[in-house]
Amino acid sequence: MTLRVGMGQMLVEGGAAQANLARAVAMIDRAAREKCSLVVLPECLDAGWTHPSARDLARPIPGESSVQLAEAAREAGVYVVAGLTERDGARLYNAAVLISPAGDILLKHRKINELDIGRDLYATGDRLGVVRTPLGVLGVTICADNFPESLDLAHALARMGCQILLSPCAWAVDAAHDNGREPYGSLWLESYSAIAGRHGIPVIGVSNVGWLTGGPWQGRKCIGNSLAMGAGGAPLAWGPYGAGAEALVSVSLETR
Repeated sequence: MTLRVGMGQMLVEGGAAQANLARAVAMIDRAAREKCSLVVLPECLDAGWTHPSARDLARPIPGESSVQLAEAAREAGVYVVAGLTERDGARLYNAAVLISPAGDILLKHRKINELDIGRDLYATGDRLGVVRTPLGVLGVTICADNFPESLDLAHALARMGCQILLSPCAWAVDAAHDNGREPYGSLWLESYSAIAGRHGIPVIGVSNVGWLTGGPWQGRKCIGNSLAMGAGGAPLAWGPYGAGAEALVSVSLETR
């Protein structure tokens, strides 16, 4: 079957949860109007990845933030994958949810391969899962879960039956990074093509855009450059590059 997916490369401002969630809702609505059946949004789109405000802004899942996204998915009639900061008792998790067009949370993933600089803020996830849907069997990872040294996670999801791997991300570079001289994305090309080529499944990673205004990487910029890798291991679509490169990129996938 052919599946149209929206890569919602949205601006995420550190600490501005309500403004970020409003942008996410708008992106979901836009994707639906562009005839997408599924939209993928970035990592930690509420508080911003590693932003210290997460200690105050994180919410349980289900909870206030996920309910806003679930209502948007239901109103638009689309599947949504989105990264959120989750509060579970005294712990915070870098989490992602898969929401159905009915507004139900079908799957929650907690990031396992968090970068060292994020471990003071986020606890480590301890499980993987897939879910069967009319679109196929879907799996979710988050950003560095797909690093070359942690591809066992994606391989395990494929062994569990995953047919499409969806990954909210926050891809950051130094403030002075020159994409013309040093094109961004070789790491993700290597990882995504390894997953897709070995298992014959598409992989979609969607990063936010905007400057990191707090946390250990304050002063760096998230640059989008979201990537859709086809089941054969060749890129299908890139998002635009830049701290201001907010965009919805639609891509058609051929699925099993």
